[in-house]
Amino acid sequence: MPELPEVETTVRGLARFMDGARIERVVLNRPDMRFPFPAGLGQALTGATVSGLGRRAKYGLIHTDRAQTFIFHLGMSGRWRIDPETPDKHDHLIIETGRNRFALNDPRRFGYVDLVDTGGLDLWPAFAAMGPEPLGDALTVEHLRQAIRGRKQAIKLLLLDQHVVAGLGNIYVCEALHRAGIHPRKAGGRVYKPALEKLVPAIREVLEQSIRDGGSTLRDYATPTGELGYFATRFLVYDRAGQPCLTCGDGEIRRIVQGGRSTWFCPACQK
Repeated sequence: MPELPEVETTVRGLARFMDGARIERVVLNRPDMRFPFPAGLGQALTGATVSGLGRRAKYGLIHTDRAQTFIFHLGMSGRWRIDPETPDKHDHLIIETGRNRFALNDPRRFGYVDLVDTGGLDLWPAFAAMGPEPLGDALTVEHLRQAIRGRKQAIKLLLLDQHVVAGLGNIYVCEALHRAGIHPRKAGGRVYKPALEKLVPAIREVLEQSIRDGGSTLRDYATPTGELGYFATRFLVYDRAGQPCLTCGDGEIRRIVQGGRSTWFCPACQK
């Protein structure tokens, strides 16, 4: 599933071609993806000018001069294609401007889109109860300390809770916990301030590095211009079960299951 760095990379790639462009045509090649397309979507976007692009958690945002924002979620296998040479049966939504053609491609159709009034964006159901952005100033040691204080749930699962921090996914939580030297099974309430002072910058570091690398290409993900992300070559623990720890050199990376998801960690240097 594309995670925060992949969505950020996608938004930045789209912005190079779409920002400031007038939408001339919207084509829906099916009635739905994961959910039905919003009623009147094509009519609402046609003729609008893109006034900016952004991201909230794992959602991409395309703002227009009509005070409306087009929201997209890439699901499990979604990606945007810019000026594709040939059509694809999984190009479910097409946006055409005077300069380019943008195809939202999603073979598994777990992605979805919505159109909301920009002024009420923070009240959109998926955003209303979200925690702070991990790359924003609101994610502080004190916020995290208060959010997990007294909690018995494992720190790995708490970091995946979008109410605690918005947009963190499995890959980057595993990597951040490793860099901070925190065992993923440790109860949140037992992760104290000194550890959090390592964890908060580790979260930022791993996300920023992945964004610079264009994200992590595991199966389907590619940037809008077709490039593959190469942060996967920098994984320290993710998907490395049975291999030696690159950080301490003493441990062997183990895999466990938490909350139905795989977790990778080094038992020697994560305590």
